[in-house]
Amino acid sequence: MSLLLAKVLIGFFVGTLIGMTGLGGGVLLLPMLIFGLHIRPIIAVGSDALFNFTTKIPASIMHLRKGTVRRKVVLALALGSMPGSVAGVAFLNHLRNVYGAGVDTFIKMAIGILLVCIPILLLFQTKIEDSVSHRPPTMKSFVGITLIGLVSGVLVGMTSVGSGSIVMMLLLLFYSFHPRVMVGTDIVHAVFLTGVTSALHYRIGNVNLPLVGALLIGSIPGGILGSHLSTRVPLPWLRRILCVVLLATGVRMLIP
Repeated sequence: MSLLLAKVLIGFFVGTLIGMTGLGGGVLLLPMLIFGLHIRPIIAVGSDALFNFTTKIPASIMHLRKGTVRRKVVLALALGSMPGSVAGVAFLNHLRNVYGAGVDTFIKMAIGILLVCIPILLLFQTKIEDSVSHRPPTMKSFVGITLIGLVSGVLVGMTSVGSGSIVMMLLLLFYSFHPRVMVGTDIVHAVFLTGVTSALHYRIGNVNLPLVGALLIGSIPGGILGSHLSTRVPLPWLRRILCVVLLATGVRMLIP
């Protein structure tokens, strides 16, 4: 019972932070699963992918209804991310077949690197956005966007991290629009990417359904609370604090 309560509370905490800051669930949840609940990294990755898929569905529906989604950009991203996800999951499965539990060491290192890189990018997000002029995508830029999808697909397939934060940053290289449109486009693409990734992980036994269920029970009220608190809390400072914590966590994962 105490373990179940811990899972629900972690889901509530992560849901609240997502609602308040908009940070990706994978970046926030994975360290808690691996270090807090001592879940095997490969199971944590598959379960986190399913958690992210489920939590992004309501937001994607809302953005589609509001018209804040560029469907052609979603398609260009998906053309790369779908095969990328298949390759990422297949690579993990190959490592597990060859090295057994050694695959968990690889996953921790990969997540550690991402937890170092992503907070640094987030700390400079405003400067990056300000330096980019607003421009719609062109046929030439769609090739670049597809390559972004491919990279994000491989990363998400291996770590479940990157469907939001990394894609958003890289998109600014080829495509800049109103922030709500950028967010809506990214979230809808993330639904497709995490949906495929979680299905692939479930197929090879990397998803703990009771764990995901307990996390979702906590995350739903947490997300509602976080959305209300987002207008009452100094978000820039909270994001900076979280970035520092994530950076430290990433460094800790890289230390044997």
